[in-house]
Order: sequence, then structure tokens, then C-alpha cells
Amino acid sequence: MHIIEKELSDLIFDSALTVHRELGPGLLERVYQECLKYELNHRGLQVESEVALPVMYRNVYLDCGYRLDLIVNKKIIIEVKSMKAIEPVHKAQLLTYLKLYPAQLGILINFNVELLKNGYVRLVI
Repeated sequence: MHIIEKELSDLIFDSALTVHRELGPGLLERVYQECLKYELNHRGLQVESEVALPVMYRNVYLDCGYRLDLIVNKKIIIEVKSMKAIEPVHKAQLLTYLKLYPAQLGILINFNVELLKNGYVRLVI
């Protein structure tokens, strides 16, 4: 099944909304990450979690501890948060991941909000 990124993005938002409606704000990031992974898998998407992201330095890949929360269909990186607010540093983190991983779309989802649309950010490089 070949789904374009816009359709994937819409499915991801709908899945995140389902998780948010079911659980509400206030839980740990890991809970939202696992539930979102389940929801995306349930909808037929390929999802990998906690994927190591090495850094290339002098033509050598080094494991520097970066872990991608979720990768959907090897095309979209999802960074899951459960914080008071999304800060510029969180967007910078996702942009860094996008530079290091071969994806052009990243989604930052903060589940610790009353309305999920206020915690949902798409970043394209």
C-alpha cells in the first residue's frame, strides 16, 4: 500500500486525536507513544519505535544516543511529548532528526493539552 505523505499525515493526526480523546492529557510520554503506535498499526501503517539514529562524523556512524520515538512507513518521524507547552528547543530537536534521517516530514505531538490541535506541529524540510 503506497500512501502519500499528506494522507499519512491526516491518518497520524486522526490516530493521535483518537488516543487523546481516549486518554486525555496528563500521562507520561511513553504511554502516548505506545498507544499511538498501537493505533497506527491498527490502521495498517508500518510503525517503528525507539529507532537509533547515529550521527555521521568523519565518515563514521557514531551512536550518540538519539532515539526516534516513532517512524511511520519509513517516511514520517513522530516526536511525542507530554509537556506544559511545545518550546522552540522541541522543534529544533525534530529538525535535527529530520536532517539526520532520510525523511522530509516530522510531526511533533504534545498530548498534554486540552485540544490536540494546539499541540500538533508539522515540520517539513
